[in-house]
Amino acid sequence: MSENTVDRRTLKTRKAIRDALSQLLTTKELHKVTVQEITEIADINRGTFYKHYLDIYDLYDKTENDILVDLGLMVLELKDLSSDEFFSHLINYIDENRTLFTMVFCPNTTGKLLAKFSHCLDGLFKQIEAEKHHSDLMDVNLSYRTFYRSQGCLAIIAKWVNEGFKEPKDFIIKTITELDKNTAKVIIYK
Repeated sequence: MSENTVDRRTLKTRKAIRDALSQLLTTKELHKVTVQEITEIADINRGTFYKHYLDIYDLYDKTENDILVDLGLMVLELKDLSSDEFFSHLINYIDENRTLFTMVFCPNTTGKLLAKFSHCLDGLFKQIEAEKHHSDLMDVNLSYRTFYRSQGCLAIIAKWVNEGFKEPKDFIIKTITELDKNTAKVIIYK
């Protein structure tokens, strides 16, 4: 058996386990999720679960970390794109990972992942605007204005996710891009 086959199977198993956790967190709090429920939904045995994770909290922490690493890398790659292109990539990523982002925005998680996602988006806006307007990253006006922008974008994404991705992603991309461009126009830096 080749190493790639093992890696692919391992990735597939971890994805099934993560998806099972995400699915359960849409209906119950993290501390009420059991390994038994995860293994039933993921269609694996308990030994397989424990081969990858110590417990439910280890699974949650590793899932959270994986999402943040993916988002961080994506943000670094996309920071020089226009807002249309940036939001197109971001919304496509969220759409491709619906189960995980349903978990990110559901009230049954710790909320840390959403806060970190918010911080990541705010940091991106702050960096872009500081470079664009030759401002100091520590500027108070910059900080408040970029926080406003990032929270507006997150509100649109949260609404879309929490309503079950009801609207087409192209509608969300267009809406968030237009609102962000209009917000950026009225933000005046000293």
